[in-house]
Amino acid sequence: MLSIVALGIVLIVAVAIFLFMLMRANAVPKLDEALCPIDGPASVTAVLLDVTDPISEITKVDLKRQFQKAVAAVEQGGLIEVYALTDEEGKLTRTFRGCNPGDDKNADVWISNPKMIQKRWQEGFDNPLKQVENRIGEGAEAKRSPIMAGIQRIVIESFSDPKSEGKAKKLYVASDMIEHTDSFSIYKSGPDTEAYEKSTGRDRYRTPLDGVGVKFLVFQRETAKPISGLPEFWLHWVETNGGEFRGYERLAGLE
Repeated sequence: MLSIVALGIVLIVAVAIFLFMLMRANAVPKLDEALCPIDGPASVTAVLLDVTDPISEITKVDLKRQFQKAVAAVEQGGLIEVYALTDEEGKLTRTFRGCNPGDDKNADVWISNPKMIQKRWQEGFDNPLKQVENRIGEGAEAKRSPIMAGIQRIVIESFSDPKSEGKAKKLYVASDMIEHTDSFSIYKSGPDTEAYEKSTGRDRYRTPLDGVGVKFLVFQRETAKPISGLPEFWLHWVETNGGEFRGYERLAGLE
C-alpha cells in the first residue's frame, strides 16, 4: 500500500512538473525570421540617418552615441528599423530590420539554453546594429535633401503594418534638417511655415504621424551656415501632421 501511495505521489509530482514546464514554454513567444514575435512586435522604433552629405568627426561620434541610446531603449520584442536617406525623393536604403530577441539575462533557465539565447541576440541583433553604427557619417555630396519624403516613406511602409497597430512608435531623424526639394526648399524660403503651407510640398509630403513620437538629432554641415528657426518649423510640421514632438537636440559640432 505504501509503495502504491509513493508511486502515486511521484506521478502527481511528475505531471505537475510537466505542466509547469509546458506553461513556461508556451509563455515564450515564437519568433519569425526577423526575431520578432509572430503576433507582432511589442513596439516599433525607426531611425532615419541623413547621410546625403558628410559630417565632422566630433558630430559623427556624438551621433553614434545617440544611436546607441536609441538601440538600448528597444525593449525585448521591440522592432527597430534603420534607414539611410538618399537624394532621390522617397527612396531610402534600409540597413537593418529586426527585433530585440532578448539576451541571456532574459533567458529562462528552465526551458532554454542561455548560451544559445546570447548567441542569437549577438548575431541577429547586437552585431548587425554595431556594423550600422560604424558606418554612420559615411556620406557623399548630394543635390537634394528630401527629409519629409523619407519620413513619409517610413510611416507608410513601417508604422502602418497591421501587426504594429496600437503599439508604441518612435522615430529618430538624424539630419541637418534643411529640407531641399523642388516642392519646398529651406535654402530658398528659409524655415518659414507660411511659405511651406502655400507650397506644393504641403500636400505632397502630408504624413499620418498619429501615435508617433518624433525626435530630431540635428547637426550642422561643415560647409553650411547656421539657420535660425528650424526647431519651430519642424515642431509645426510634426504637430500639423498629428505627431508627438519629442525634441530637437543639437549634436556636438560647428555653430
